[in-house]
Amino acid sequence: MSRSIYFGSVMTKLSLVAVLLFITSLYPCLNDRVAEFALTKKEESDLKEQNKKELVEEEEEEEELDPEDLEIFYPTNQWQTVRPGQAVPAGLHVQLNLQTGEKLAKLPDDDHGKKDHPESKRLGPIDIDPSSYTTQELKKALSKMKKSKKTKDTLEEKAHQEDVRQRFRPIEKLKEEFRELNVQMETEFEIMFKLINKFNSSSSTLEEKITALHDLEYYVHQVDNAKDLLSLGGLQLLINGLNSTEPLMKEYVSFVLGSALSSNPRVQVAAIEGGALQKLLVILATDQSLAVKKKALFALSSMLRNFPYAQMQFLKLGGLQVLRDLCTEKEMAPLHVRIVTLLYDLIVEKLLQKDLPGDHDQTRERLEQYSQVNLVPAIVEQGWCTIIPDLLKMPEHDAREKILKTVQVLLAFCRESYLEDRGLNHTLSLLCQEYEELAAEEQKEGEENGYFKELLGSINSIAQQLK
Repeated sequence: MSRSIYFGSVMTKLSLVAVLLFITSLYPCLNDRVAEFALTKKEESDLKEQNKKELVEEEEEEEELDPEDLEIFYPTNQWQTVRPGQAVPAGLHVQLNLQTGEKLAKLPDDDHGKKDHPESKRLGPIDIDPSSYTTQELKKALSKMKKSKKTKDTLEEKAHQEDVRQRFRPIEKLKEEFRELNVQMETEFEIMFKLINKFNSSSSTLEEKITALHDLEYYVHQVDNAKDLLSLGGLQLLINGLNSTEPLMKEYVSFVLGSALSSNPRVQVAAIEGGALQKLLVILATDQSLAVKKKALFALSSMLRNFPYAQMQFLKLGGLQVLRDLCTEKEMAPLHVRIVTLLYDLIVEKLLQKDLPGDHDQTRERLEQYSQVNLVPAIVEQGWCTIIPDLLKMPEHDAREKILKTVQVLLAFCRESYLEDRGLNHTLSLLCQEYEELAAEEQKEGEENGYFKELLGSINSIAQQLK
């Protein structure tokens, strides 16, 4: 029995030793498995972290693209280069060169399986499998594309800047030129001063004086410049120039005076006080060329309009008789309509004064001045009621229009003379027939109230009032 107990204890010890040996051999294996699993987890974590960084860098790289470059790529059956930032439609054949970063695209092949690949630049279709190219390779390709675009844009920008540099001057140079211009720029007052001195200089030739008068006329159109002409003493010099023996001098002096006197009361008063009215009437009454008398009549008209005192002096000096004599000279025919127009303006000017309100002292004074201008009685007395209608024989429509207006405005004063004038009735009858035809043609062309119909109305109105 003691042997059996001894044998059992031995077996028990052997079993424990076997278990310990098994556990000892198993522990390294377990350690190897855990280490393998731990390394795998670490590598996967590192890979995810790396991919995450690459994606962020890729997104940042894409964000750097200029929004203006995001244009649509329009494919054809031929391979075309896709510029950076272009949106490529789905379903195209795309090729990407990973070394140069260049991307090509075209429409899919047709049904017959024909292919249109560049012979020298065949790169193969792009593989959209993300495992085909690493993010680092794609990043390098995009970087090359971006650098290529920047280089192209830089060259275009430099070419544009060079073009602008050649076509336009720098602002600094322009400023310098403007400063030089400002230093040399003269005021109109200074220019007029020089022109007056040139005209008055005894050393100036006739041609230089005429040139000075021509330039001076340009400036005295303005009211302020005409006043400066007066303050510089130029007005009296011009009035004295009317006595020149040179016809060209008289012509240009009268021209400048007419421009300075136009609608400028201050200059008008100074001119009549300086004796301009008398000198102009002398030119119109004496033997002068048509050009000289035309400019003298222009200056006279500018002096008389809207200046009742000058109109009274004009009548006292026999100015109306001077104009009447001009209207009887055939060689002065171009002046006839101008004279009739002047008389019409002066008559209407006085008639319009009656419609002005008389509440102000200035208005009452003006009405008093015009009441002393007896122009219409002088016209009737000197036979203008016969002279004016006779001018209707002129062929120009514009001249006839002005003469008809004057005949009509004088109708109340010249009625008896008009009725006795058989030539007037005959002329009105002929004009009526002529303008009836012209008005009919005008109406056929679609003009209901045309120019000729208006003239016909004036003729019929005068004829009706004379019956």
